[in-house]
Amino acid sequence: MSRFSELYKNEVAPALMAKFNYKSPMQIPKFDKIVINVGAGDAKENSKVIDEVIEELSLISGQRAVPTYAKKSVANFKLREGMKIGAKVTLRGERMYEFMDRLFSFALPRVRDFKGINPNAFDGRGNYSLGLKEQLIFPEIEYDKVEKIRGMDIVFVTTANTDEEARELLTKMGAPFAK
Repeated sequence: MSRFSELYKNEVAPALMAKFNYKSPMQIPKFDKIVINVGAGDAKENSKVIDEVIEELSLISGQRAVPTYAKKSVANFKLREGMKIGAKVTLRGERMYEFMDRLFSFALPRVRDFKGINPNAFDGRGNYSLGLKEQLIFPEIEYDKVEKIRGMDIVFVTTANTDEEARELLTKMGAPFAK
């Protein structure tokens, strides 16, 4: 078991149970999944870009990424329905906790002028979204092999009913929120 899954089970869950006065342990919010998404608009000219994105995302997450496809054709962007325009990976279970550990402990502190993550990026249903400007903050990525710096979206999907519960869950798990 990873350090974060142990942390959740032994410290976070009992603390949340006490703070929010849940009647049943099944009411305690927990992480359902983490979805990492990278959009690559320049993939419409060069199909090899998607392969690079998938490889980098697979290195970062420890799990094979899948390509994402355009749902609609947009003439202004020279985009046709069905074209590969990005990649995503969904993490659950131990891989999810392992990724969260690496993100909070190693990657985010490597961001230049890092003051914390935005405490207001909740969606109203207990899910948190985080945008990163570059993939270089992850130690798995080698600077010399990167052809283009790309950002990514990371979504923490929880079973929490409110943003307050989800914020408390992420804070107890060690998310570095800005003050």
